[in-house]
Amino acid sequence: MGMTIIEKILAQHAGRKSVKPGDIVDIVIDARAARDFGGANVVKNLRDHALSLDNPEKTMFTFDCNPTGSDQKYAVNQHICRLYAREQGVRVYDIDAGIGTHILIDRGHVYPGATAISTDSHANILGAIGAFGQGMGDMDIASAWNRGKVWFKVPESVQLNLTGKFPPDIAAKDIVLNLLKIFGANTLLGYSLEIYGDDVSSLSLDDRITISSMATEMGAIILLFPPDQKIIDYCRERTKNDFKPVYADPDAAYADSFSIDVSDFRQMVSRPGKPHDTTDIGEIVGVKIDSAFIGSCTNGRIEDMRVAASVLKGRHVAPGVVLKIVPSTDAVWNQCLEEGLIAIFKEAGALVSNAGCAGCAAGQVGQNGPGEITVSTGNRNFPGKQGKGSVYLASPAVVAASAVAGVLTSSVDTPVVTEFIQADTRAKTAEAGVKKDKSDFKEIAEGKCRVIMEDNIDTDMIFHNRYLAITDIKEMGQYTFDNLGGHEDFASKAEPGDIIVTGKNFGSGSSRQQAVDCFISLGVSAIIAESFGAIYERNAINAAFPVMTYNDISALGLNDGDRIRVNYRSGEIVNMENGNSIQANPFSEVQIDICRRGGLLG
Repeated sequence: MGMTIIEKILAQHAGRKSVKPGDIVDIVIDARAARDFGGANVVKNLRDHALSLDNPEKTMFTFDCNPTGSDQKYAVNQHICRLYAREQGVRVYDIDAGIGTHILIDRGHVYPGATAISTDSHANILGAIGAFGQGMGDMDIASAWNRGKVWFKVPESVQLNLTGKFPPDIAAKDIVLNLLKIFGANTLLGYSLEIYGDDVSSLSLDDRITISSMATEMGAIILLFPPDQKIIDYCRERTKNDFKPVYADPDAAYADSFSIDVSDFRQMVSRPGKPHDTTDIGEIVGVKIDSAFIGSCTNGRIEDMRVAASVLKGRHVAPGVVLKIVPSTDAVWNQCLEEGLIAIFKEAGALVSNAGCAGCAAGQVGQNGPGEITVSTGNRNFPGKQGKGSVYLASPAVVAASAVAGVLTSSVDTPVVTEFIQADTRAKTAEAGVKKDKSDFKEIAEGKCRVIMEDNIDTDMIFHNRYLAITDIKEMGQYTFDNLGGHEDFASKAEPGDIIVTGKNFGSGSSRQQAVDCFISLGVSAIIAESFGAIYERNAINAAFPVMTYNDISALGLNDGDRIRVNYRSGEIVNMENGNSIQANPFSEVQIDICRRGGLLG
């Protein structure tokens, strides 16, 4: 039996002839990055455990969340990283560089068939060039910096066959928003996706980056484009490493295969709160906006900037609307300057900032306030992600056109607005507040269940990004579910030993370790879910925090507050109130071993 792309890459980096889905392997990591919000915790882990570096040449910091250092805690964390880098000879892509995942590609650290990890949950953007990239928590990164390897469970693979031709007015962002409309946030949870199709060769590197970057929002491990010659040439020009592109074998086995006709794809917008809640732009034309944002790892490349400039040239942002533009890297920023795009942006009334993640990471320009309605090219619009207002997601053309019109509009129909438009309504977003402790691992645990039967509870709902600079676990518990509507008081009611029971795709979103540590801080003993976001599950296992999945929990007849008993080794869960039991998915030996050791670094 042949192998898929992900299986081949993992097998090569594990020193094996072959691997199959479900295998847990140690893989060598070619590029090992930590960002400014996670970097200080990586340094702390290394120092606390007296761990040395495997290879400084493959190790780097990327300051992209808050390159301006406008937040005091970010500034402190960056300085901690700089001091460590000087001491250890580690490369720093500092505040003048841009988004780390883009730097990995453009500076030749990653190439087709390579492996990379970062504290960025969108490290799977590297699938755009046929490379393996994963966002991971600070424990994983520290371990990789020390060992040069990380453990990884080989995922199942799915084929996406895109038939037909892309309509001429469809952007890469529209393509991925159409895919989100079809698959939602968890249909492809935990899979590695491979994209093939009639018109895929027409997609540029920038297009592929846009699409691959939102694999995270689909719940996928990674979305891989088999590299064509233009991608191979681009990477060969930038890397000193010799490489051989990786392609799936003709007889590779896939868990599923989907054929999708792209000729019917339309310009799409994600409604506030959920990236997968997408609709045809025609359905919401005319919604008043207050601000617009063009940038992020999803749409900050030079092609995105050119599209925005083509819409904005000779026009001006509507009165009462703020447009913020942030190129993904300093190289893109300089190219915008050379091509005259910066002048177009400024003449149109836009604010242009230095390269970085910007509003998407809550660290730079791009944030909005309560009641503010924003249209953004970012990859996420979870409540609170880009501020306290409401965020629609769209392509650069739609965002630029909407900024000119003052309302959501199609890029092909941009009216000129000369006076302020007063909004009749304002979208409201949920907010939050919260508190917490932990115990030694036992294979059988009992506790009171806290039933929160919702799907797609993301990391911003669990532990909002405005608290990311917190490194003391004792401070984290109070903010647990601070941003989950209806559960803002969770921390004040939580008791040591509580077991959370929840739905699908728990912990989707970013790679932040704090979304696990906040439960440890409160003393929650476990989380039982139908499925977990891939990075979240790793972070929990690595922190020795018990997480377990089930297939069907209805037979337990659970009520909030029932006492349950969980056997992590056998997978049995018993409702002690009525005696009902189910068979859930037991811990792997790797998970049990890590829990016994008190964590990956124990």
